[in-house]
Amino acid sequence: MNILAVDTAGKTAGVALLQDDRLLYEVYLDAGMTHSETLMPMIDTCLKMCGMTCADIDLYGVNAGPGSFTGLRIGLAAVKGLAFPRETLCAPVSTLEALAAAHTGEGTVLCALDARRAQVYSAAFDLATHSRLLEDDARAVADLADFVENCKSPVFVGDGASLCYNKYGSVPGVLQAPAALRGGRAAAVALVAKQMAEAGKAVLPEALLPDYHRLSQAERERAERLAAEAAANAAQNKEQA
Repeated sequence: MNILAVDTAGKTAGVALLQDDRLLYEVYLDAGMTHSETLMPMIDTCLKMCGMTCADIDLYGVNAGPGSFTGLRIGLAAVKGLAFPRETLCAPVSTLEALAAAHTGEGTVLCALDARRAQVYSAAFDLATHSRLLEDDARAVADLADFVENCKSPVFVGDGASLCYNKYGSVPGVLQAPAALRGGRAAAVALVAKQMAEAGKAVLPEALLPDYHRLSQAERERAERLAAEAAANAAQNKEQA
């Protein structure tokens, strides 16, 4: 099985090609350029270097969320465009699960992505078995206190790792991965995609959807504005009554 995977959920971009259990190609880019500039040339180079075309791809893997709304949309749109002509199956991979899949050892890997407003998109997995210990969600950094203080040897990864480590670094046993190893890996996206396909969780490209885990800033601001307007109207009606 040839699996082409892309990672565009954060500031970095990555592309990998996994053939069964063999990693044929992987590239990781953190050069400050936008994913809309870099992703398609990276995919094109990957296929050429491996002597393949889209016709040779059996499965696409892509981060479905959480993460940067724009980054997720770019990755999902690219994969849909590549998969549609042949109705190639796609695996909508949890960004946090893919982060965990790139790490092994003993203890707990706590994956955290900066979600702004003192929040992180977070999840946790057992490092040895990769079984899930905490579901994907947007949480205040402070809300992780009970879990961090009671889990086994937590290691923070992801671009929100430093936010969490600054809060919990004094807790015994807490570590954060080296900066160069905290980011997403397209190879890990491919690995999780393979597992999803084997479990029957791959979907057709038209069913490939983002999983943002919270409203966008525009949606939040609209909800706040509507709530304020409703409160003002209620107050005005009360005065008139």
